[in-house]
Amino acid sequence: MDYRRWIPNLCTSSNLVFGVCSMLSVSMGNLVWGSIFILLALVADGLDGRTARFFGVASDFGKEMDSLCDLGSFGIAPGLLAWHFVLKDWGLLGVATVILFAICGMWRLTRFNVNASVVHGYFEGLAIPAGGNIVAMTTLLFVTLDVDPHAFGIWYPVIMLLVAYLMVSHVHYPNFKGDGAEPIYLVTKIFALVMFLAILYFGHAAILPALAVAVFCTYAASGILNSLIALTR
Repeated sequence: MDYRRWIPNLCTSSNLVFGVCSMLSVSMGNLVWGSIFILLALVADGLDGRTARFFGVASDFGKEMDSLCDLGSFGIAPGLLAWHFVLKDWGLLGVATVILFAICGMWRLTRFNVNASVVHGYFEGLAIPAGGNIVAMTTLLFVTLDVDPHAFGIWYPVIMLLVAYLMVSHVHYPNFKGDGAEPIYLVTKIFALVMFLAILYFGHAAILPALAVAVFCTYAASGILNSLIALTR
């Protein structure tokens, strides 16, 4: 038995373990750990592919396993987190938001697997780990700063639905693998810097959660702007 295959599979399994831990934490009313576990799932998700390539044991089995774990950790767990945080107070709109977020995550993962041999140099649509962590890290920031999510009114479920849409959209997101297939325009870089610093400024009282929110939200918004600029070119 090739024990090298166990290492990436353990990382992939850890992704799901953290996702389940997030759901359990949320069910017990601990939204802070519910959010942190989703971020830890992202770390595990980033390690499995890298270790598989490092040991030369990447396989279709591992890819399918990764997708199933991603759906749980970044499609279902963030939805439950948002539900317990605020969406439960929005009735049918809250229910629809949680369900659509999970469905869009499933769609995004399926499309990625089908188009893996076609799409190169960029991600088509916001990657589900980024989408899930936008929900998780904003929740962590709001809880840490004791921000009442009801103050945002209907914008909270609307923005979450926007994140869900971005996952299934055709917006191009850089994959940062150095292949240069998806240029990042100067205007986008300036916008990203301003948005990043603005989030840090307003969330400086909880700098680590604010830093995580700045990373994920800036990435999501910058992809929209960069794609719009590319269309005009």
